[in-house]
Amino acid sequence: MATPVQRTVTDVLQDIVGNIQEIIRAQFLLVKVETKEKVRKASGPAAMLGVGGVIGIYGLGFVLLAAVYALSLVIATWLASLIVGIILAIAAAILVSSGKKALKRIHPVPEKTIETVKANVQWTKDQIR
Repeated sequence: MATPVQRTVTDVLQDIVGNIQEIIRAQFLLVKVETKEKVRKASGPAAMLGVGGVIGIYGLGFVLLAAVYALSLVIATWLASLIVGIILAIAAAILVSSGKKALKRIHPVPEKTIETVKANVQWTKDQIR
């Protein structure tokens, strides 16, 4: 029967330090991957929000143009501009609202990383005991 190999305290501590270094590297990699995933998820709703804002500006422009026509010309042209402006403003409101709702569903906190850090802290405590 083989006798168990006795490891020195130095060897054990070197193994623990090496494991902790590897855990830290893995945590940084996990944060990087998780952050890229969150940014990818947020890009669509953020684009909707931006497009909604641009359309809203155009809508406001048409409403203002309609007011100018109404005040200066008092002809039917202002009514057409007003209708187009209102339709653009409604479309902008819908896009902005849906973009905000979609962004609220995305949680920017890296939950997986937090869980693994907690587990790694517990593992490190267990190794030191």
